[in-house]
Formats: sequence, C-alpha cells, structure tokens
Amino acid sequence: MQLFIILVLPFLIYGVVKHNLFVKLRNNRESTFADIDVLLKQRHDLINQLVSTVKGYASHEKETLNSVVNARNEAMYARNIDEKMVAENRLNYALTGLKVTIEAYPELKANSNFLQLQEKISDIENKLATVRMYFNSSTREYNTAIEMFPASFFAALFRFQKEKMFDLGSSERQNLHNTSTNF
Repeated sequence: MQLFIILVLPFLIYGVVKHNLFVKLRNNRESTFADIDVLLKQRHDLINQLVSTVKGYASHEKETLNSVVNARNEAMYARNIDEKMVAENRLNYALTGLKVTIEAYPELKANSNFLQLQEKISDIENKLATVRMYFNSSTREYNTAIEMFPASFFAALFRFQKEKMFDLGSSERQNLHNTSTNF
C-alpha cells in the first residue's frame, strides 16, 4: 500500500492538475473566440449596410456584391470556431473584390453614409486584429501546454488536441502587403 502511495499517487495528482490546466486553457481560448464572435457579428451587420450603400451606386457590379453577400452569409452561419475562421477568410477575400469595385466610383467614396460605414468597419477591423492576437496567444498557450512532455502524455490520454490559430489566410496576407486595410 505504501508503495502504491509513493509511486502512483503523485502520478495521479499530476494528471489531475494537468487535466484541469488543459480545461482552463481550452475554455480561455473559447472565451476569447466569443469576443471575436461579437465583433464578427457587428462586422457582418456593417457589411450588409455597406453592400446596400454600394448597390445604389454600382448596381451593375452584381457579381461582386453577390460574392460578398454569400461570403457574409456563410460566415454568419458557420457552426464552430474552425468553420468560422475559414468563412471569415473567404469573406475577407470577397471584401477585397469589393474594395477594387469601390475604387471605380469616386462619388460613392464621397458619400457621407459610405464614409461613416467605412469608419465603423475600420474601427471593428482594428478591434478584431487586437482580439485575434489575444486569441492566437491563448491558442499558442493551450497548444504549448498539451505538447510539452510529460504533459503531452496526459493530453493524449484525455484527448486534448492541438488547435488552429486564427490566421489571416494567404489571400488576406498578400493584400496586407499590396494595399491598405481601409475601404
């Protein structure tokens, strides 16, 4: 019995402590994504308003506007964190096409409603960038905790898996190098 206490009990206590740490880090990651989700919902509403404003000036740009609306809808109805990240990257790509379209309409760029929307979207994009950094930091902390030995043994035992970062996506990363982030 003493041998059991000396050999097994510390191992079990370590496993319980690590399990609780993994749960805490996973919940922190999910909580951080909930903050992103709030901003994404605000962004989706503003994009809807933006598309309506652009339609008044560029009604023949139907394909571009439809791709933005479809990408927005896909992003709104994504069910989990991974799906939302993929859908948001598609929406960013569709918005790039909209930015190009807007450049062809100087009267639109001078419209006060459009300018207000542009300012609000820019503000949300800045907030999203900050919260994404925090989310990625939370994800990195979680992933590091489950990958370090000997904790990785317990992570595998309890089926904790490595999670994805909220990456901009290759198209958005390229756009950052080529253009500004403002509409």
